[in-house]
Amino acid sequence: MTDQIKKAMILAAGRGERMRPLTDHLPKPLVEVQNKPLIVHHIERLAAAGVEEIIINHAHLGHLIERRLGDGHQWGVKIHYSAEVSGGLETAGGIIQALPLLGKQPFLLINGDVWTDIDFSHLLAHSLAGYWAHLVMVDNPSHHAEGDFDLLDNGEVLESAGQAAAASRLTYSGIAVISPALFGAVLPFEGRLALGPLLREAMRGEQVSGEYFQGEWADIGTLARWQSLQDKLADQRQE
Repeated sequence: MTDQIKKAMILAAGRGERMRPLTDHLPKPLVEVQNKPLIVHHIERLAAAGVEEIIINHAHLGHLIERRLGDGHQWGVKIHYSAEVSGGLETAGGIIQALPLLGKQPFLLINGDVWTDIDFSHLLAHSLAGYWAHLVMVDNPSHHAEGDFDLLDNGEVLESAGQAAAASRLTYSGIAVISPALFGAVLPFEGRLALGPLLREAMRGEQVSGEYFQGEWADIGTLARWQSLQDKLADQRQE
């Protein structure tokens, strides 16, 4: 029986350039959706699923994130912060810096700028079974119609090439179960590093699995997408 995952990391160090001027004085994770900071929605769902410790990296206006969230006791979790240099360390760079807080066991990873109604419980119980990463895949949004990767019938995720292959691709949701082993080949490492190249290298070694999620999900990386989500949720409340 696989041990339940107890730690999660929320990636929250992005500058939020495409959400300016909103993010000139507010870090993107504190932008509100339904009158509540986006990152608080994540924390509530993580706590409800059984996560005990949450690691949050930050860079731009990170002190405001720490001031708003504190140590996490109000949600029954313990929050640790991984402060990054100005400009941030990119996704993999931020995770690598936080590895001493994350430990040696698999952890749940969530992009701080996505909205979802996913129940994290089944992911916390997920066994990587030798894989280095398990990605939650979603239908391609209009702004990313080409998708990212293929999810095969056997549950493996691969990078496909060519126009014909693009028709079957799905989009990586920014939600995953990650093994620290994913970063073994680049350690020790300090600096900026994206997660995508590491995932693609692991895919070439058949080390990445995935699942298809059909529930609510949105990437709200721009002002227009944030407003669109707000309008959609407001309409749902009125139905």
